[in-house]
Amino acid sequence: MVCLDTTFLIDVINRRVKLENLKSRFNNENVFIPSPVIVELSRGLHLKSNLKNIRSGEKEKIESILSLFNTLDFGKEEAMLAGKIEAELNNAGELIDFTDILIGAICLINSETLITKNKKHFEKISGLKTESY
Repeated sequence: MVCLDTTFLIDVINRRVKLENLKSRFNNENVFIPSPVIVELSRGLHLKSNLKNIRSGEKEKIESILSLFNTLDFGKEEAMLAGKIEAELNNAGELIDFTDILIGAICLINSETLITKNKKHFEKISGLKTESY
């Protein structure tokens, strides 16, 4: 089972990656989207600095792609782990974006591999399995 990072979905939206490539490797029931990825996509749609880059129909395209996969939500167990991860990274001077910590915690709790372009970035989270695409 795998989780899709925001980078993968953005590349699908921008036609740099085809969903067919993913479907040939994994069955749709085994592919998930961590809920913080949805936060990142929504934030991208609404940031003033991004508005000039948002194309007509992009929100609908995102919603359509999101509807293809099940979501893994952020709950109490994930929250406890995310707090621990953030503290460990902070103590080591290795902080990453907090949303990425949430994504990592969800993947760890659910024993998922994260499909991402930012493999080196996520490797700072101990025990998180990542795969580049």
